[in-house]
Parts: sequence; C-alpha cells; structure tokens
Amino acid sequence: MTDNMIHWNLGADRIVVLTMDDPGKSANTMTEAFERSLRETVDRLEAERDTFDGVILTSAKDTFFAGGDLELLMNAGPDDVAMVSAGLDAYKASFRRLETLGKPVVAAINGTALGGGFEVALACHHRIALDKKGSQLGLPEVTLGVLPGAGGVTRVVRLIGVVPAVLNVVGQGQRMKPAKALQVGIIHAVAATADEMFAQARAWIAANPDAAQPWDVQGYKIPGGTPASPAFAANLPAFPANVRKQLKGAPMPAPAAVLAAAVEGSQVDLDTAFAIETRYCANLICGQVSTNMIKALFFDLNAINKGASRPAGIPERQAQKVAILGAGMMGAAIAYVSAVAGLPVVLRDVTVEAAERGKDYSRKILDKSVAKGRMTAEKRDEILGRILATGEIADTRGADLVIEAVFEDLELKKKVIAEIEQYAAADAVIATNTSALPLERLVGSVSRPKDLIGLHFFSPVDKMPLLEIISAETTSDETLARAMDFAFRIRKTPIVVQDVYAFYANRVIGAYADEALSMVAEGGHPASIEQAATQAGFPVGALTLMDEVNMKTTLKIRRGWQELDGFVDSLGGPVQDRMVEEFDRPGRLHGKGFYDYAADGTRLALWDGLFTEYYRPEVEIPFEDMKERLLFAGAVEAARCYEADIVGSAADANIGSIMGIGYPAWTGGALQFIDQYAGGTAGFVARADQLRDRYGRQFEVPEGLRAVAGAGDAYA
Repeated sequence: MTDNMIHWNLGADRIVVLTMDDPGKSANTMTEAFERSLRETVDRLEAERDTFDGVILTSAKDTFFAGGDLELLMNAGPDDVAMVSAGLDAYKASFRRLETLGKPVVAAINGTALGGGFEVALACHHRIALDKKGSQLGLPEVTLGVLPGAGGVTRVVRLIGVVPAVLNVVGQGQRMKPAKALQVGIIHAVAATADEMFAQARAWIAANPDAAQPWDVQGYKIPGGTPASPAFAANLPAFPANVRKQLKGAPMPAPAAVLAAAVEGSQVDLDTAFAIETRYCANLICGQVSTNMIKALFFDLNAINKGASRPAGIPERQAQKVAILGAGMMGAAIAYVSAVAGLPVVLRDVTVEAAERGKDYSRKILDKSVAKGRMTAEKRDEILGRILATGEIADTRGADLVIEAVFEDLELKKKVIAEIEQYAAADAVIATNTSALPLERLVGSVSRPKDLIGLHFFSPVDKMPLLEIISAETTSDETLARAMDFAFRIRKTPIVVQDVYAFYANRVIGAYADEALSMVAEGGHPASIEQAATQAGFPVGALTLMDEVNMKTTLKIRRGWQELDGFVDSLGGPVQDRMVEEFDRPGRLHGKGFYDYAADGTRLALWDGLFTEYYRPEVEIPFEDMKERLLFAGAVEAARCYEADIVGSAADANIGSIMGIGYPAWTGGALQFIDQYAGGTAGFVARADQLRDRYGRQFEVPEGLRAVAGAGDAYA
C-alpha cells in the first residue's frame, strides 16, 4: 500500500482488524488519500480472502469517522459535477466490493460516525456502536444542503424501508445516540465497553460465516414496500406535500432531492439506485445553497464554538456559583439552562414566592421530560436541587457569576447591579441580560467596570442556541473569556458584539421587521407579506414574529434606536406605533396583535383591521420584490454593523443572523447572502440600488460594500 491510513492486523483467530487512522488529521474524513487507501485495502482483502474468516473495521481516533471533506464540497461549483460524481462512484465501488467480499464484515463504531462516516459503516454487514458519552450516529447531510451520496440513501432505504428512512434518518438529518440508532434500526447492537464491542464483533463473525447484506439475499424485498405496491402508492402523494409544508416554499433543494432519491431508488436495482443517488447528490454539492450552508453551519459555526473570538492566553475558568437576579421569564429560563449544565444557581426575586414561581419554569420542563421517559425522576430532582429560589439577597453571597435579569428599565437595572456587589465574590463577573441597553449606561453602577459584561439571551432561552456577549470599552479580556466559558458550559453559541444600542441581532431583525411593516403601510396584502417571508426562507412570517416577541418591547427598542445617529427611518414605524397605542394590539401575550388569538393562545386569522386600515387592492408590489426586500433589509443592516465593527467577524455576523433572528439558512447568513447573490457583490449592490430607488433609502448600502463591489471582490 502507498500509505498507512488503514492499518491491517490479522490475528490468530483469522480475523482481520482494519483500523482507520489518517495521520494528518484529528479525525478520519473522505479525502482522496482515504479513498485510495480504501480501494487498496479492498484489493488486498480480495487477494488474500483465503487467509481470514472475517473483518472488523474500526478507528484509531476518538471518533469512528467524521464524514466527507467539507472544504472540498463547499468549494465545488457547477463545472465540477463530473468530478464530484466520479468521487462518489469511487466510494460506492469500494463499499460494494467490501459488502460482497464473501466474508463477514463488522463495523466496530468506537465513537461518532456521521454522514460519510456512517456510510462507511453501512457498507458492513453488522454494526456495533460503543455507548460512548457524546457519540452521535446518523446521516445529517440534508442539514448542510446535500444528501448522503456514498450509498447512504440507497442502503438505509433497503435496510429499514422508504418511509422510516425518510422520516427518521435521511429526510431531516437526525443525529442519534447509539441507543436511538439501535431503536431506529440503522445499527444492530450497542456495547458498554470497547472490549465488549470487539468481543461481540468476533462472536458475530463466528456465528455468521456466510454473512451478506439483506439486499443481496435471494427473495429480499424492501421493508414496507415500494411505489409498485398499491397501498404504498396510495400514500405516496403525501410525502412531497409534507416536504413543501416543511419548507414553506423556501429555496432549499436538498429535502426534495432526498425524497426523490429514496423513492426513485426503491423502484430499481441497486446499481441504478446508486446512479440516481449520485446524480442528485452531485448536483446539490455543486450548487450554491450547499456552499452557503456548509460555510455557515459547519465552518463558521465550528470557528465560533472553538472560541475564535475568545481572548487568547487566558486559562479556562468556569463559574462555581451563579446568582440570577429576577425570576421572571428570562431569569427563570437562564436558571434552568444553568442548572441543567450542572451549575449551582441562586434564583433571587423580591419575594421567595416570586422566586419559586420562577423555579416552576424548570419544574414544568423537567416533569415533562420525566413523563415522556427522557429523564429519570432522580435526575430531575438532582437538577432542581441545584436551584435555590430565594427572596434574600444574602443568599447570593460568594457568587462568582451574577446575571441581572430584571425588566428592561435602566434605573431598576442600576439599582439591582449596585446592590449585588457587596455580596458577590470580589472578582465576580457581573452580567446584565439586556436586549438593547448599552453597558455604558450601567458602568457608573459598579465599582469594577472591568467585570461588567452583557449577556443577551434569546427567548425561549432553553431552545434558542445563540448568546450575544456584549463587551464594553471597560470590559476586561478575562471577563470576556469567562463569559464565553459560561456560554460554552450552557451549550450556547456565543457571538461577541460591541457596546452599542440594540447590539447586532436586534438591529438586523429590526430592519427585517420594519421592511415588512413598510409593505403593510404601502398597502400590500398582509397575507402576501407573510408568505413572502416564509418563501424567502424565514421560519415564520414577519407579522407572526412581531406578535411573538411583543410590540411593546420592540417599540421601546425602536424608539431608543431612533434617537441615535445613523438610524434609518421607514414607513413601518408608524404602523407599530398605531398597533400598540391606538389599537391596543401589542401581540400574542395580550391575545391580540397582527393576528387574532384564541383564549388558549392559538393563532387564528390576520386581524380584520389590517385590511380596513392599510390594505389597498390597487397597490401591486411584485412578489419577488417582497421576498428580496425582506432579505436585503437584513443583509444591508448586517453590512452596516460589520463595517462599524459592531460585530467582530463575518462568522459572527452570519451565525448571529441565522441563530438569532432566523435569517434563512439557505443563504449562509446575512453577509454570505451578499457574496453569493447572482453577480456577486456587484450584483447585490445593483439590486440594492434598484430597491432603494423604488422603496426607500433603507436599502442604501455602506460605502465599504460599494467599494468592494466596484473592485469585484467578495465582501466577507
């Protein structure tokens, strides 16, 4: 062999242990060198078939196999379809030779195996996974805009059937713990220890000397049938309808391609199914959407989660006691995520009864987990035991991380922060959970400004993955580092933003929402505006979003922002003013907003008043303009923040927009949308200028972007 990426060890028991080990990387991936090693290893297996009775495939890394070479996939373009297809087919050929070797082959999955890494295991006759903490199995390619193209779709369909494959494995890209993968049916066994895993593998080889894949056994039929079956065919139209419902019209081709590859592949022989899978996968890989999603959701996200913005040279330091001041919705939820992460929490409010009501937030979530069998009662009690609900400020004594989470009232925040200093540890990090107020307005309330930092959580805290960390001019690097350590501990993705009013995410979401409200003011049909948002790829319509976050809050933020230099006003502001102050319809919490709501909070229809007050049938805003106005409004504001150093990196800007405000994932984020627009940055600026001339100066791009476009360069 030309390299040693797959080590060969033939034991006295006549079992070959193949150990994958890329010497140049911390994880095994589908590189050209690995493909060559795999091919040469299969050559040797075939040549020396008579010298062994079975094969165990495992890994020398902490993980089994990390999957495809995402840098290669991200950089593939329309001219690379033939090259990408050939690469996929090369893996398929080696995997097919492995599974038709005539000897039993077992995958001893000693850690995470995702994507191409799990496709390696699928080419084995038997799969045993080590029950290792943090280990994940599955085929998540669809979440990056592609599909499992090295046999993954085809084999999973033949293993468990079209419907379970699409719903539980390839259609939504679920990542599973070994126990769940066993339940779904994509592995055969789970082992508690590595020794047990290898013992099981050897025993299975001994018991199955003539092992073959199910689809290579005479008389095999795909579980659950194929479209040739009348019962299956009768239900088939529901599947594309469900995909359309899931995507809401967003331009994301991967889910539809996965479904097509699964259904089409189930109706033909294996080799033809492989060819169908390759065709769909290569076209996705070489398209722009997968480039955007891989860049943002893998490379940008990994850079952030590895601490790219964390000050260098400062040792990790985790909080030992967290004091949360204010047990309202935000404080209660912050207490929950902190306790789940194993941190002792003091949840303090003005009375113990108010604090206990805050603790009830955790009780309800944990009780639900126990009821669904996801957690034991003992584990629930252990987590709840970490939260001390109290009305006594003295109970916060010694806390080394304080998080103020009271109402968005400057004077109240000043009072609470000033009060805590005498009780907190001498070097405690003092954080304010604010959605808009700059830290500079609070600095005078603390004796140690270097320890003051902002933590902007997004609601609901237990579900939203982003955390904006606001670093003021006075904030020390050590305080910033400790805040990021806390973010990682509670499993949030932190982006670092500068200390300006409304920070980054709220400015971008404000621009997006304002543009939707401007279209309402212009006389556009409210339902069309909502549809434009979802077809652009936003998770919900802009009017729905405004109702959810409550317009009393957003109006207050908007007015504070309006007082500052650089604020770009729009027609949308007066709409929000009237909704709150004239019509008394601030949102879902109050049972009335842009939508009407049932007593239980269920959203009903759009409010009739929108049509009598604003809608004008003679106004025609082109639907494509509607979609692009929403996308461009957020992107232009993100560019302004980027040029003003409000957000420190393009990665932070992209991930902050996707995870914080639901900017469409297919774009790769607000700044990536600029770079990937048809015609590049020049095309984006030309279209922005067109929108500016038609609809207003909110589409005026910053000078830095215009200069980049003029030079024909990428912006971020």
